[in-house]
Amino acid sequence: MAKRLWEPSKSTVEKAPNRLQVSHEQPGVMRVPHWHAQLEVNFVLRGALDYQMNGYPLHLPTGALAMFWGGLPHQVVDTSPDPEYIAFHLPLMNFFRLRLPNAIQHRIIHGATLVSIDADPGDSYAFNRWSDYMRSGDEGRIDHAIEELLLRIERIPFGRYRLVGPVAPTAAPDAGETVSFARVRQICDFIADNFRHDIAVPDIAVSADLHPKYAMNMFRRSTGMTLNEYVNLLRLSYAQAMLINQAEANVLRVAMESGFGSLSAFNKSFRKIAGRSPTDFRRYYRPRGGPAAGGSTASELQ
Repeated sequence: MAKRLWEPSKSTVEKAPNRLQVSHEQPGVMRVPHWHAQLEVNFVLRGALDYQMNGYPLHLPTGALAMFWGGLPHQVVDTSPDPEYIAFHLPLMNFFRLRLPNAIQHRIIHGATLVSIDADPGDSYAFNRWSDYMRSGDEGRIDHAIEELLLRIERIPFGRYRLVGPVAPTAAPDAGETVSFARVRQICDFIADNFRHDIAVPDIAVSADLHPKYAMNMFRRSTGMTLNEYVNLLRLSYAQAMLINQAEANVLRVAMESGFGSLSAFNKSFRKIAGRSPTDFRRYYRPRGGPAAGGSTASELQ
């Protein structure tokens, strides 16, 4: 079976931060990294794939279970000839429901990948069922599958596991610090609904009935990001999707429709996360006179 290239024009995760999405397929090799504001869980059913994460390589063989924060650039750089995997993209609010040790959560949100070493013979059956449930359109089945998936992730530290990637730059929050899931969810929902508009920290705080300073501290303590950084991430993710899918949209229009107040601010922020300008990013994905680069097969990679 030929390796395939990831088709970015078919990806919707970048523009829908609060939507659960499931990919159950042959993973595609990516020409350049992408990012999205969801937690990503991968289970490899067959074959293997290799990621280039934000500063480190990651190899996932058959049976591997891994979880990482998709808000940092990541890229599938190679696969075996016949791979199959399931990738769950979970809205960020699910991260705060996980009862993982604080140190592990802190590492993940700062770019590390949690990988289970101990294979579970029931994983293949369970992940296939969760995939079916989450794509069923039945809210009861979807909720049930999410709950079971979160429990499976919580079970990883009970066995052998690895945290691959960078060490978090600051100390993990104290175990005694509790965060209201309902408040964090309100904040995430408000930002997801309004990031393309001109919103400020007081607007976000009011949506969760919090004082601005408390809202800023709570969100940063929970996620490792400031509120402004999270807003910026959603704008950059949305802009990424526009650059890939809308050839007619010039960079200024992309910047404005993504919620940036100026072209210079957009260019600076985009280059920081993508490592290249928005124009170069689109040129790489969409060669002149041709379709999106991800739309071809990957037979040339073999």
